[in-house]
Amino acid sequence: QVQLVEFGGGVVQAGDSLRLSCKASGRSVTGYSMDWFRRLPGKEEREFVAQIGRSDDTTHYADSVKGRFTISRDNADNTVYLQMNNLKPDNTAIYYCCFAIPPHYWGQGTQVAVSS
Repeated sequence: QVQLVEFGGGVVQAGDSLRLSCKASGRSVTGYSMDWFRRLPGKEEREFVAQIGRSDDTTHYADSVKGRFTISRDNADNTVYLQMNNLKPDNTAIYYCCFAIPPHYWGQGTQVAVSS
């Protein structure tokens, strides 16, 4: 059974940093493109945040987080990370990781709340 478990969220102030983790079990993250998405308050749809490529670890980011967020992975630990710096109140959301290609195996998400 493939599972993704996100953790590392919390309540922080604007300008602070957080590192989110996504621990995979049942499937290695090696060789798969992995994404971070988020669901903003009051929204039903998740929006794309970042991706790390399956073969060369090429990264892609939403324009709103470029230069502040960094996606990475630790193949040995089967974990994908999202380092978030200089957080802003509009980064408040539930953050999810997933496999980029279906089935996505969405986790339960981790809540990030940024106060001004």
